[in-house]
This record gives sequence, structure tokens and C-alpha cells, in this order.
Amino acid sequence: MLKAFLQGKPFRHPLHPALVHFPIGLFTLSLVLDIVSYLGDGSNTMVRASFYGMTFGLAGALLAASAGFADWSDIRLDHPAKKTANIHMTLNLTVIALFGANLFLRIGQLNLGTTPFVPMLLSFAGVTIILVSGYLGGTMVYDDGVGVGRHRRYTRTPRKTIDVSMFERQDGWVSVCNVDDLTDGETLRVSRNGTIIAIVKEGGEAYAFQEFCTHRYGPLSEGKLFDHQIECPWHRSCFDIRTGKVVEGPAKVDLKIYLAKISDGKIFIR
Repeated sequence: MLKAFLQGKPFRHPLHPALVHFPIGLFTLSLVLDIVSYLGDGSNTMVRASFYGMTFGLAGALLAASAGFADWSDIRLDHPAKKTANIHMTLNLTVIALFGANLFLRIGQLNLGTTPFVPMLLSFAGVTIILVSGYLGGTMVYDDGVGVGRHRRYTRTPRKTIDVSMFERQDGWVSVCNVDDLTDGETLRVSRNGTIIAIVKEGGEAYAFQEFCTHRYGPLSEGKLFDHQIECPWHRSCFDIRTGKVVEGPAKVDLKIYLAKISDGKIFIR
């Protein structure tokens, strides 16, 4: 329940990108007020305003980090952007540590006319890092599609791509997993000799089809499943998982489907 909330599923909108604007804006504002304090009349108005802006920014950063961690935990382990996500998270935690130390240093200096050099230097470093981290976050969404559409899905996403090539039998059927490994509405992402296939279980039956949407190659194993349809998480094309037919565009080309069955407590594809 908490993870679903942090991912924005009750709001039908991802929560992390909505929250990150507050720490970025408030930390930047705090730095600007520090600079203005050097140009002011010697009163401590700007110093105090910078401190309070930073305080609210740190509170916002902690909330954004919690939502970000929930998103990070669902990135597939073999996803090309996983390394970028790790760097993004590390930079954000560094920013929180820098501004936490910054606030601690400022507590006894609120009556000064200008912001001391060391806290101002920490602010400059923190703002620089958070802007770089924000850029990386944007590349994960726009270049790699990380997290897109996840707020519309209520079951967990695949943790990795499972190579099932070595489990192929002489009759062409490939053992994928135990039937109890998938609950109704869940998906798996498997690889057979380099071909990536999505496996779903719905209504006690197993279905298999190509992983990548025929529109812009979105990962269908991360899509939303309903009424024997899979919705692409990127642009919301819908396909019938039984036939591969396009139900709703923008996709125009049907999916390639594979035979799937449940036998002896296992899911097989062919």
C-alpha cells in the first residue's frame, strides 16, 4: 500500500516527478537569496529567508527521495538505465546530506547580515549536483522510458529478464516457470535465444507474445493488463493477448504471439 502510494497509483499520476520541483526550486531560491544578502543593506532578512527556504527544500527532498526510491526499486535489474538510476539516486542522497549539514551550520548564524562563505559554498555545490541529477532523471524518462505508465499498473513489474533457452524440450516447448510463480494479472519477461517474450497469466490461462510494442517498442511486460488486453505503458496502444490484434492505437501492426500452456504445474511456451 505504501509503495503504491509513493508511486502515485491512487492519484493516477506518478508522484516522484511531481515532488522533485519543490526541492530543486527551493534550494535554488535559497542560493539566490544568499547571493542577494551580499548585495543588501546588511540586515539579516535574506539570511533568514534563505534558511527557511532551505528548510522547506530539505523537507521536500526527503519526500521526493521516498517516492524516488519506490520507483527505483521497480526498475528491472537488467534494464540499460539501471546504472543511470543508481547514479541519480546517489547524487540526490548526496544533495540531502549537503543541505542537511548546511542547515546545521546556519542554525547559530541567523542574525548575520550576510551568509558565511562555507554554507554558501555548500549551497552552490548542492544546487549544481541536484541540477545534474535532475538532468539524469529526465534522460531516464525521455530516453529510456523508465517508470512511464507504472502508475496505471497495480501488479508488480518483472524484476529481470529470464533466459529460458536451456529449458527447451525436443518437442519445442520451453519451460518458463512454476504456475504459482505468477499471480493473475502479472507478467514475466523472458529471453529465448535472443528473442524477448512477455508472458502473462489471466483467468487461470497463460499467454505469450512479443515484448516490444509495434508502435515505438515500449516494454509490454510493464504494461497494464485488463480484459485479455495489454496496454503499452508508453503510448497506451492496446493489444488482444489471445490473438495479438491491435485493439486501440496508435499502434497499427499486430503483435506476434506464441503458443502457451499450463502443464504439470508449470507454464510452457512454444
